Amino acid sequence: MTREEGLAAIRERVGNRNLIKHMLATEAVMRALAEHFGEDADSWALAGLLHDVDYDETFEDFPRHGFRSVEILEPLDVGDDVLHAIKAHPGHVEAESKMAKGLYAVDPLTGLIVAAALIHPDKKLASIDTQFVLNRIKEKLFAKGANREQIMTCDRLGMSLEEFVDRSLKAMQDISKELGL
Repeated sequence: MTREEGLAAIRERVGNRNLIKHMLATEAVMRALAEHFGEDADSWALAGLLHDVDYDETFEDFPRHGFRSVEILEPLDVGDDVLHAIKAHPGHVEAESKMAKGLYAVDPLTGLIVAAALIHPDKKLASIDTQFVLNRIKEKLFAKGANREQIMTCDRLGMSLEEFVDRSLKAMQDISKELGL
């Protein structure tokens, strides 16, 4: 599957513009991580882009989230590694591959980074830095939906939290126009 085909699948199935921006942010971070690790950047990015393609369908049936995405994507020539990462990102199955571990940790971090940017006076990703995001991670009431334990699994990738946040923030800053931030 190409990125363009992935975007078409998203446009067909995802109605919430903010969710699409989250998927774009996750795509950018996953690409940056793949490049850092010397992995297939296109596959990692595709996993990030498509990981919530089923969200509108499974919003009220979270145990199906990820599994339904796989059902949607299997006939569309998406690699097994991508499908595994998507199935594992909600935590329903073990994240076994490096890609799956990355997606599991990245998913909540992108939302936390967006929330951090939105509390800054100019609401821009360019105005925040790694330390600003790290400080928000420590605030338990800030962006409560961003699972800190899940973010902390970046250590399973061999990355410190600071390095993980730094690479993620920079990747999102690189697409700030697409994200409207």
